[in-house]
Amino acid sequence: MSKKLTSRAEDYSKWYNELVVKADLAENSAVRGCMVIKPYGYAIWEKMQAELDRMFKETGHQNAYFPLFVPKSLFEAEEKNAEGFAKECAVVTHYRLQNDPENPGKLRVDPEAKLEEELVVRPTSEAIIWNTYRNWIQSYRDLPILVNQWANVVRWEMRTRLFLRTAEFLWQEGHTAHATKDEAMKEAKLMNSVYATFVENFMSIPVIQGVKTENERFAGAEETFCIEALMQDGKALQAGTSHFLGQNFAKAFDVKFATKEGKQDYVWATSWGVSTRLMGALIMTHSDDNGLVLPPSLAPNQVVIVPIYKGEEQLNAITEVVNSIIKDLRGSGVSVKYDDRDTLRPGAKFAQHELQGVPLRIAIGPKDLENGTVELARRDTLTKEIIALGDLKEKVEVLLTEIQESLFNKALLYRDEHITKVDTFEDFITVLETKTGFVSAHWDGTNETEDKIKELTKATIRCIPLEMSAEEGVCVYSGKPSKGRVLFAKAY
Repeated sequence: MSKKLTSRAEDYSKWYNELVVKADLAENSAVRGCMVIKPYGYAIWEKMQAELDRMFKETGHQNAYFPLFVPKSLFEAEEKNAEGFAKECAVVTHYRLQNDPENPGKLRVDPEAKLEEELVVRPTSEAIIWNTYRNWIQSYRDLPILVNQWANVVRWEMRTRLFLRTAEFLWQEGHTAHATKDEAMKEAKLMNSVYATFVENFMSIPVIQGVKTENERFAGAEETFCIEALMQDGKALQAGTSHFLGQNFAKAFDVKFATKEGKQDYVWATSWGVSTRLMGALIMTHSDDNGLVLPPSLAPNQVVIVPIYKGEEQLNAITEVVNSIIKDLRGSGVSVKYDDRDTLRPGAKFAQHELQGVPLRIAIGPKDLENGTVELARRDTLTKEIIALGDLKEKVEVLLTEIQESLFNKALLYRDEHITKVDTFEDFITVLETKTGFVSAHWDGTNETEDKIKELTKATIRCIPLEMSAEEGVCVYSGKPSKGRVLFAKAY
């Protein structure tokens, strides 16, 4: 852990990969394209889960679980959805292995154990869930259904990167059923705003809420809402999506209900999700060349205490004071770790906790005991100060709130400074290649222009901002009339 990271300026991608591994968040597994999330990384994900789960339940949702395997016939029932995910599907074709007669000690797939129907390992669960909802819904009295599941999904990726793009990843997926179009649309918008609130308030990452273009829309959706964030290298990252599915899945799976008027109608649907990709967003938004920088709300340990001592007698005296500090801090809801390991020197401990992004570090030694003080260091600013023991609890509480807000404001300033309005394609290209970030430009609304811009620049329309004001203009590429600006960016 003492080895320095590659700097962001030197190689941002290498910096990210090194940081994920050295900070003990995750590592590549024996399965190509899949990752092992290590305890420290999983502790951060658990904090995300807990807060999101609370927010989902406060908005009336319940958790359930559906099968990992989706029969191919169900998967292909909604054509756009099947087509959109077909190239990413892992498929189970057999159900048994046997000893290989030609290679003693080895196994082979039993050719006699072929499944009657192939099973798709879920890339998303709309198909299996809507086939289930058909049995749950008969009348308007059965609606709405507001269900979420925490699960893993598989989308076969050839080029992978820890947290950002892996063949298997963890996520939550909400799937709701409604009696009216208005209810479903309201739900899709609500959950997108829930994501925005979570990412901004809990992760300290500013986001832009918007709508995806037809090209970027979820396969099988009529409208996709999203939250878009900007990383320190000027690339965008889609942090969450919420989809208005119309009646597409209800029609595909024949999910009808009796209305209050006694008529039969198809159910209206939504789905929405965020994944362990949020871990990548967290790392790339706040961290620096020294390692992780974690918002206090997500830090497994908000405070770490490191004793500085010679001999067991000094350690015992320090530990007695530390136990009192821990009791006070935990009593006010602060998570604290006492790092009294005798296998590392204090400097090595400081380096490890700095690398792992612990928001506040307290160092205490014999002189501090004499003076009734401690040294308090902030991870975000790398500043230190001497604090009287009597003031420590209040100071820690104030600093944790300050760090949370400071990280958001710093990221917001960077984001806002990297939203650039352009009116010519020449300026468009210049901004992408030099300044980077979001490019706010007029677009004529056609798939053809969107595709051409992507082909020429590798930039995509990240979203049509919800707060976009009407503004007549001409498309930055085609010169055709435009009703407003959209946000382009290169993205993860």
